[in-house]
Amino acid sequence: MTTTLGKLYLAELEMEAVASRKCLERIPADKFSWKPHEKSMQMGYLALIVADIPKWLTFTIKEGVINFATWEKYEAKTTDNLVKRFDANMKEVREVLSNVTDEEMEKEFKLMAGDQLLATDTKKGTIGSSINHLVHHRGQLSVYMRLNDIPVPSIYGPSADDKAF
Repeated sequence: MTTTLGKLYLAELEMEAVASRKCLERIPADKFSWKPHEKSMQMGYLALIVADIPKWLTFTIKEGVINFATWEKYEAKTTDNLVKRFDANMKEVREVLSNVTDEEMEKEFKLMAGDQLLATDTKKGTIGSSINHLVHHRGQLSVYMRLNDIPVPSIYGPSADDKAF
């Protein structure tokens, strides 16, 4: 059995998905509008980014483009909505990453805002940086959680709130 780039990225994403889901499960809907500073994102929006990055990965591979002008505007109303969104996005990206060829991963990806080209890279480059993007935003989310006395789950090791795995 051949290990493809997609399967390698999927293994990395699966490791990050466990902690990401744990964080999302703990974000109470009554805190969705909270933000630590006027220039900061609201907690619900930040959590939605974490929930939607797997969808970005699917679009990267299947469509080869993400256009912010046409990207689905989703708003989670409850914590359950948020977790279900993440789970659905993970289910779809698992299928896509399991089956994508290395040749497809070498193809071009474009990030657009309407007609404006914001960035271009290979699909594999975009997948790697998007997984890093997920980790970055989950890290921000864990700080928001701490500032709101929401128990932070273990991510790469025990946290002050989750000492056991």
